[in-house]
Amino acid sequence: MGRITIETFIAAPPERCFDLALDVEAHRQSAAFSGERLVPPGKLSGVLELGDLVAFEGVHFGIRQRFVARITKIDRPRSFTDEMVQGIFRSLSHVHEFHAKAGGTLMRDELEWIAPLGILGRIADKLFLERHMRWFVTTKQQHLKKIAESAVSLE
Repeated sequence: MGRITIETFIAAPPERCFDLALDVEAHRQSAAFSGERLVPPGKLSGVLELGDLVAFEGVHFGIRQRFVARITKIDRPRSFTDEMVQGIFRSLSHVHEFHAKAGGTLMRDELEWIAPLGILGRIADKLFLERHMRWFVTTKQQHLKKIAESAVSLE
């Protein structure tokens, strides 16, 4: 099983960060660096709510992949959880947390997954999958940080 925790400080209030993390357009923008795109059956606009699906399609490791997750828990503005319902992993859970700190928010993403392909998946996890997941989530958080902080300066 793979597990990572990524933390980013954002100079914006938790409510702003939380709402942006559930905003489909902000979600799309923060993942654009990877070439992924939003696709059905996921929600394509608006704000994600409990029970909603979000789906991305993109190329990872040379293979076109579709990832579909359902929002399974929401505790505004503290946390929400999405869980994979379709994708290459055997399972994947992603907890998003937003902690008020002086001058802003500590955004924490915790991901747990089980790689596909049994022993081969566990080997791939150690060789490159964990590193890829860490890079992807860190880069996505940095894009969301930029959106949140630029929006705050405009308010």
